[in-house]
Amino acid sequence: MHRGSARDPVGVQALVGGIAAGRAKGYLRWARRNRLAVLGGGIVAVMLALSLLAPWLVPYEPNQVNLTQRLQPPSGRHWFGTDEVGRDLFSRVLDGGRRSIGAGLAVVAIALAWGPILGGISEWFGGKVDLILMRVMDVILAFPGLVLATAVAAALGPGLQSTVLAVAFVRIPVYVRLVRAQVLSLREREFVEAAVALGAPASRILKDHLLPNSLGAVVVQATLDVGNAMLLAATLSFLGLGVRAPAAEWGAMVNSGRAYLLDQWWYATFPGAAILLTAMGFNLLGDGLRDALDPKGRTSSN
Repeated sequence: MHRGSARDPVGVQALVGGIAAGRAKGYLRWARRNRLAVLGGGIVAVMLALSLLAPWLVPYEPNQVNLTQRLQPPSGRHWFGTDEVGRDLFSRVLDGGRRSIGAGLAVVAIALAWGPILGGISEWFGGKVDLILMRVMDVILAFPGLVLATAVAAALGPGLQSTVLAVAFVRIPVYVRLVRAQVLSLREREFVEAAVALGAPASRILKDHLLPNSLGAVVVQATLDVGNAMLLAATLSFLGLGVRAPAAEWGAMVNSGRAYLLDQWWYATFPGAAILLTAMGFNLLGDGLRDALDPKGRTSSN
């Protein structure tokens, strides 16, 4: 057995190296079992990178009008063609990704900020608090999501901020019910009973034990929900309740391009493909995270 110096023992280095190697092998095994999740993560990473770097990647200014180049098909000069006023669609698709993907992420962030808190409070305190909160959530869930989001967005007025708030309002009950169910199962666990026996206040038990242990299911739901929220926000933009012209956004671009779909197919096709590809990437990634964080489900599926 080799011995190192007291300052840098060889044994410690070997132990750390072994742990790192073990984790790397575990990640590789998970990647082999969940190739679609890896594909989804790659798609999400690429789309996020393109959207974030759009100001430096666009070949033309996204709102630059050039009537001499209107409705040009895809070419070496305009990779995705041009729209009805000669704006470069490739530049607008890249620029619109910041708003479309950003809207989906913002919706999930708002739902994550309120859903777990309301769900944890509802189940932990029970009684009238639980009854009132759950009935309110049931009323929201009783309406079709698109119809309710459209009504809320119309009441708030057109704009990206209104779209985000409307979609978040529709999605919050999903997280409330999810966390409530998680807290209901966790409150009977030994570590929670021990905290109660030691006299820990309800707020501390909820903050330190119940909500953190519900995080796995919430993260999976959030990953799956980004794509759904993005599709719903794009639908509102398609209906004219999203971003204001001339700002680029994928749903609004599909709405503008549908009038030219038969002859100028590229106008609506490329922003629509961007929506489809990004939503699919988030869904594949969410499925992979669900398998990784749910050993029971993974075992049963195998």
